[in-house]
Formats: sequence, C-alpha cells, structure tokens
Amino acid sequence: MLHELGLTPDRPYRKCARVVGDVLGKYHPHGDQAVYDALVRLVQTFASRNPLLDGHGNFGSVDDDPPAAMRYTETRLAPIANEAMLDEIGDDTVDFAPNFDGSQQEPTVLPAQLPFLILNGCTGIAVGMATNIPPHNLGEVVDALIALVRKPDLSDEKLLELVPGPDFPTGGEVLIGSGVRDTYLYGRGSIPMRGVAHIEEVQPGKGRHKRGAVVITELPYQLSKAGWIEKLAEQVNEGKINGIADIRDESDREGMRVVVELRRDANPEKVLADLQRRTALQSNYGAILLALVNGKPIQLGLRQLLQEFLDYRELTLIRRTRHALKRAEDRLEVVEGLITALNSLQQVIAMITAAPDASSAKASLQVHLDLNERQADAVLAMPLRRLTGLEQESPRKEADDLRQERARLRHLLDERPALLDAMVAEFKALRKRFATPRRTRLVEGGDELMAERSIAQRPNTELLRKRAFEGLPSDGRLVIQADGQVKVVGPQLLGRLHLDEPAPLGDNPSPARLILPISSRPALLAFTDAGRVALLRWEFAGQNPGTLEKFLPEGMSGERVVELLPVPKEAKGKSVGLLSSDGRFKRLPLGEFQDLSGRATSVLKLKEGVSLKHVVLCQEGEDVVVGSSLGRLLRMQVEEGCLPLMGRNAQGPVLLRLLPGEQVVGVAAVSPKDYLWLANYSGIIKRLAAENIRRCKRGHCGQIGLSTRGKNDQMIGLEADKYAIMSIEISDGRSLRVKQSNPRGEEIEEIDRDINIDKSEGVVRLVPLIT
Repeated sequence: MLHELGLTPDRPYRKCARVVGDVLGKYHPHGDQAVYDALVRLVQTFASRNPLLDGHGNFGSVDDDPPAAMRYTETRLAPIANEAMLDEIGDDTVDFAPNFDGSQQEPTVLPAQLPFLILNGCTGIAVGMATNIPPHNLGEVVDALIALVRKPDLSDEKLLELVPGPDFPTGGEVLIGSGVRDTYLYGRGSIPMRGVAHIEEVQPGKGRHKRGAVVITELPYQLSKAGWIEKLAEQVNEGKINGIADIRDESDREGMRVVVELRRDANPEKVLADLQRRTALQSNYGAILLALVNGKPIQLGLRQLLQEFLDYRELTLIRRTRHALKRAEDRLEVVEGLITALNSLQQVIAMITAAPDASSAKASLQVHLDLNERQADAVLAMPLRRLTGLEQESPRKEADDLRQERARLRHLLDERPALLDAMVAEFKALRKRFATPRRTRLVEGGDELMAERSIAQRPNTELLRKRAFEGLPSDGRLVIQADGQVKVVGPQLLGRLHLDEPAPLGDNPSPARLILPISSRPALLAFTDAGRVALLRWEFAGQNPGTLEKFLPEGMSGERVVELLPVPKEAKGKSVGLLSSDGRFKRLPLGEFQDLSGRATSVLKLKEGVSLKHVVLCQEGEDVVVGSSLGRLLRMQVEEGCLPLMGRNAQGPVLLRLLPGEQVVGVAAVSPKDYLWLANYSGIIKRLAAENIRRCKRGHCGQIGLSTRGKNDQMIGLEADKYAIMSIEISDGRSLRVKQSNPRGEEIEEIDRDINIDKSEGVVRLVPLIT
C-alpha cells in the first residue's frame, strides 16, 4: 500500500490513518486496529531486527507503553523494504490476484530479495499449530545463503558456524547449546536467553556511603522493562529475593539502565544469581520454525528454511530475467525499425507526404520497407529532431547495447551457474548496504543453564531446599504450632515464648506440636485426610513463615493435614500405621517413606465419604491402642499376624467396628510400661497405664477406658504419655500445658482436678509436644 502511495524513503511522511484507510478499502476490510497494530510492529526498532517501515511519532516503547493514535503518527517505507522487498514488484516476478471485491489486483506474495521471515522473526498461532521464529542477523543469514548456493551439501556444523544463534533487536545474551542446535536442525527447540547486567558501586545520595548495585543494561527479547521492575518489586516485598534496598529506572535516550541498589551486607553476585534464577531476566525462547510451503504449514530446520527461500529467489530471478529479456527484445525490434527508416530517409519522407492519411502511410511503410506494425508506428511517431546527424547515431548505439543486454539475459536463462552468480552478487550488495553488527552476544554453556533451570523450576527439589537450609541459623529451632503455623526461631525467642514449659490455664499462644533443632535437618512427613503424604518443605520457613499448606506441594491444596510425623534415621522394625474414619487400620514399612520426592504420594485407598483420621509410628514389639468417641479402647500387638504390613493401594482390615454415631478418636503406640492420656469433652482427663488395657484381636469390642457424662459428652482425645509436654485446649480458645513426666503410679488416675478445668468449658483437643 505504501508502495502504491509512493511513500518511498526519499518522500515526506504520510499519516498512518491514510495508510490504514487505503489498506482497509483495497486489501484488508477487517478492522482498522488490526491493521494499525501490524503497522506499528513494523516500525518498532525493539520488536523488529530490521524494521520495514520508518515512523515519525510515538510508536510505543520497551516499557509496553501503547503507541499514539493513528491520526497522530506518520510513516513511510524504510530503505530495506523499498530496495529489498518491493523493488522488483513491477518486473513480473510474482503473480497477482483480484482483491476481495475484484476492483484491484494484489500480489499473492512479495518479491523479497532477502528471507525476512527469519530476519525479523515471526510469531503466530492457529488451530492446532503455532510458529515462533526468532530474529537473526542479516549479515550472518546472507553468508549462509551464499554458502548454500556455492555448496548445497554444506555440513550442518559449518551452517551453524555461519548462523550461530538468533540476534534479538534488544540485545541480551543467548547461551549456545543443544537448544539452539535442536532449533536449527529440527525446527523446534528452547533457546536460553538472558539480559545483560554488571555489578558496580553507586552513590545513593549526598553524604551517603557508596553501595553495591546490579545494573541491567539489556533485557531479553519481548520482555517489558516496566513489567519486569514491577514483578521484581513484588518478589522483594514478599521476601522471595533478599538483599535489595531500592530499584530505580535510569533509562534515557542513551540506552537502558535499571539500577538494583543492594543492602550493605548483601552479596552482589548472589543477588544477580537470584535475579537470573527467579525473574525473567533469564528465560527461554521457545522457537518453532513453522512456515507455509506451497500453502501447507511445515516445520522446517534452518537448512530447509534457507533452501526454500533460495528456490523462491531463483524463481523470481528467472521471471525477472525473462521479463527484462522480453522488454529488451521488444525495444530492439522498435530500434531496428527506426534504423531501417533512417537508412531510407528520403524514401520514407516521400511515402509519408504522398499518403492521404496516417493509416495509408503506415501500410506503405510496412510494404516497401518490410516493417511490422509496431515498427511502422514507431517510425510515424519519430520526432523531426531524430533526423539530425547526432540523433541518427543514437538508435544504432542503443541497438548495440540492447543486443549485448539480450545476450547477457539469454546467458543467465540458459546457464544456471551464471544465474546463481548473479544471485550471489545481489546478496553481497544487499549485505554491504544493510548489514549491521550483531547485537545479541553468544555465550557458551546453554546446556548447563538449562539443566540448572530445570531443577530450579521445580519448587520441591533438593537444590532449592538445600539453598534455603544453608541460609538458616545453625542454632535455630523449627517450631510447628497446633494452628498450623510453621516458623524457624532462635533459641532466645523460643525461651521468651516458653512453649516447651508448663503453663497455667489462660490465653497462651497456640500450643506447639513440634520443636526440633534444625541442625539435624529433620525430615517431616505430612499426612492429609485424603490419604496422601509428602515431605514438608519447612526449610523455606526461615525467610517466609506461614501455614502448613504453604510448604506442601500444590497438588495437596484443599486437603487438611491430620498428622506430622518426624522420620527416624533407623527404619529397622518400624512401620507407619494409618487409621481411617471407618475404623480400618493398615501398616506400611517405614522404608517406603524414606525416599519420597517432594511430590504428593497416595498411601491409602479410601472409599467415598471416608477419610484418614490418624497416623502413628509403630515399633515391632510395641502395642497399638485405638480409641473411639464412646470411650472404648482396643489394644493390639504390633506383629504380622494381627496387624500385617500392606501395600499402598490397600484399604486395610477393619480394626474397630463402629456403633451407630460412634467415631474413631485416636491411636497411640505404647509399650506395656507406658501411660495414655484420655480426655472427654466434659473436662475429665485421665492417665491410664497401658498394661491395664487387655490385649484383643481385630473387631473385638475392647473395654471402656474413659466414661462419658451426659448425652452430648464423648471422648475427644487419646495420646501416648511419651512426650515432654501435653497441651490441653478448651472451647473458649484458652489452653494450658502440663508436664507429663514423673507419673504418680496409680493404675487409673484422674488429674483434671489438678489442672482446674471447669466442666462447663469443655476440652476440645490434646496436643502432645514432640521435641
């Protein structure tokens, strides 16, 4: 359209609204905004490596600022588009077809002299397929084209040396590796790219000490600078990236400059590594070299892509040469007629003056001088000044030149090597005219980076957990409270909270379930009511404490954690017991849990409406005691005959046959010398010796261990007396902590009178503390 309007580089700019209007009226009646968006992208120097249009006005920025309206901006053809894309459009090089209403003819393709598809790149999506071609350097692509012309069987290694990687208009770095190689050999690959940054000292302000800073001068292709800064600020505020004091955008006309000012105690290299690992400063370009070949979408490698263009370019050169040959022959025919007339000038004058009209003169010339119709018309149209002596020599010289041109053009058509030499000469001229130095730097090590990023992108990998653990204080303590809060605190703060000491009834902090030294790096298994288990990634709580769900895999969202189980170092003779809400109980070997990955794993097959209620660590030779809401207790020995080891997909045998309205309350693993804590809702709390509960088999009724009072009363807790502190929570939110050591020795001992719980308040939970 711009070619038709005559908007060449040497002509004044024209309003974009005029261009868009003509495009809509003649070629593309589908909406002005789509046309203007395409026009804007062809102008933007940060979107196209070789912009095809020259713009005047606001066409957007790398900050994702929108362009001005089309009525304000102006445009014209860029030199490369005028010379390397549209220069041959009038030489019968391409086919023309009617436009949408048949009022105009439009080219089916443009006679491009360079492969702009890979020079500027292309992004598109359709039904079931997509293309994402990165931009490349013009000089490198032309060198590869010339090499393929000279040596069609050029090796892949040599071709990749000529085109080593993409060349993005925004610069940056591309890491060379298998991603680039796969893209160029097979047409699809992931190309690692990153921005350019360096470390320097900056002066924050007058009278302030200099600080280290990470300065970003180039961003990866298609990354919005303002959007990247905003997301970085969010990560800094959320504590995901540490050591950053301030972020400033100091970009100007001279170029990009984003200053990330660091804290005085921060390590600049570590912060830069975090920026590359956690932000889009380092990302992957998913390249798909998909193009239309004879109307069909085909995924092509670099060699096939360049060869398709060479075939097309050879075809356009042949058509251009044939067109030029026809014009030369037509002109030579006319010039030879003029020469014939000049050789018999007096006879021609006599025939013309004797003829009564022009048609008679034309017929007389054709008969007497043996001229065809076109030559006769040219003689009649010859002005009188051509009769001068100097002008008479001009047709003879022109005829000689035309004969030489005809011979040259016929040689090009008859000899393919000569045609290819002409193609190479044109490529070299275009390279000299439009090639620019590479902007994107190439860095070795792409494969190592891809492997590292593949590990870093998994939020539950050992690498991230190891890095988080290394940042924790060696004397810290992991604290997990009954309300699900996970945090890492120092011994001084833990001492002030007194979570591991007895406390009278009052508004105490939420009781602690676990207090463990992080120096031993304990492994904790989190079991959910859906029968699944995963490793708790508590190492991340040092910088960002939160609830249990925050440190579990995303696939476990919406599930309730019913038990946290520290994994012992020694697995011999140990197993994990799972008690479901329908009274079924099964054991799994502890070894199956010691090599778990960070992903959620199903360990119990549950029926609809059934959930996992309790988990206990069992030891060969100990007993398992199960309690119900009616106060019933069943004691069974941990051995294969009574409680067999089973697989992950098993439901487990029925251990406790529940009566109507009865529910399972808890399970504990005890030795005969151990005690149990029992509590009901009405406030009765007992310590019961395990040896006073008779052993039984699966499905037995067991014995009553704690009586209930009233219709609405029920047993609500059963815990083993193996831990340092037992916390008791009551219905109004208050709690107390009782030391469990130094048993009195009674067989059955009511201790609620010692802890002064009002029966009307109601006990809701027992929380043993594991240390």
